[in-house]
Amino acid sequence: MHAPDGFIDAPVSAAAGLLAAGAIAVSLRGARRELDETSRPGAAGAGAERTAPLAGLVAAFIFAVQMLNFPVAAGTSGHLLGGALAAILVGPYTGVLCVSVVLLMQAVLFADGGLTALGVNITTMAITTTLVAYALFRVLVKVLPRTRRSVTAASFVAALVSVPASAVVFTLLFAVGGTTDVSLGKVAGAMVGVHVLIGLGEAVITALTVGAVVAVRPDLVHGARGLRQKLKLRVDGELVDAPDTGAEPAPATARSPRKVWIAGLVTSLVLAGFVSFYASADPDGLEKVAADHGIDKQAEEHTAADSPLADYGVKDVDDARLSGGLAGVIGVGVTVVAGTGVFWAVRRRRTEEEAEATSPTGTSV
Repeated sequence: MHAPDGFIDAPVSAAAGLLAAGAIAVSLRGARRELDETSRPGAAGAGAERTAPLAGLVAAFIFAVQMLNFPVAAGTSGHLLGGALAAILVGPYTGVLCVSVVLLMQAVLFADGGLTALGVNITTMAITTTLVAYALFRVLVKVLPRTRRSVTAASFVAALVSVPASAVVFTLLFAVGGTTDVSLGKVAGAMVGVHVLIGLGEAVITALTVGAVVAVRPDLVHGARGLRQKLKLRVDGELVDAPDTGAEPAPATARSPRKVWIAGLVTSLVLAGFVSFYASADPDGLEKVAADHGIDKQAEEHTAADSPLADYGVKDVDDARLSGGLAGVIGVGVTVVAGTGVFWAVRRRRTEEEAEATSPTGTSV
């Protein structure tokens, strides 16, 4: 789904860039609240120092899994977009930032997705998938029973729908600013059709990941907050809600997410450094549609095509397995550091604002 430079003309690419910049600005403010809620004293997994590394880990995990293209049809592959997964794990605002960090690292270091098309890719792969998935997820968890299985099922459906939604948004952008004269109806049908299949893979990956985390640490999953049903008491033969006695204390095993962070990082490194070698080499959905319908005729060479890590390989390393593995490990490391840095800055800014608001010298006059 990474659009290269040249698919969309300059005016629409610029407009998409402005939209993406605005969404990121809004997400920065929203992420401050989400990270603050996660680290609020008395909440499970409390501690501001824990939230930023977890958000950075989500970005690194998405980077790693995006390297694992899976076959979806004859000559076509797909990969995780990650918006649904990020939104459910860390919240929609933080999720937009997670996927945006991944896209930025991929464009700058790995020549994957054009630099002038970065706004287009953030709009389709970060903003659209996150918002569509989280909105649908919230609706589903409200109507389904309040259980862990419901969170997993809602994650599956939300992820499935988010991928063709992203394809629809790309098609709309292409309809306005496409640089090739092709049948819009054929492009729309092909894009949505293949991305429904890719969405199935996205849904499986998202549901398995969310389900695994919810099973061991539901307190770390943004979308699983309030999962526990209220205690019922039988009074005069009728079931009534038990009195609220305050916040439930965190269990001892939930006080530190260190084990989850280490397990997630190791998993990301293994996926990117080893398993990625066995990923499908077929073009992904957008590449296949572009080749079949002539959209790629206007594709431009990437500005970072000579990057030492271009095309997910380390320059001058001849062994393909070693080259790809090293590139994947480097990508995970850079992404987790960049992502954690962004979220540390977000949390620090929130903390400074709260300190100013409560300081006697910080009041307005």
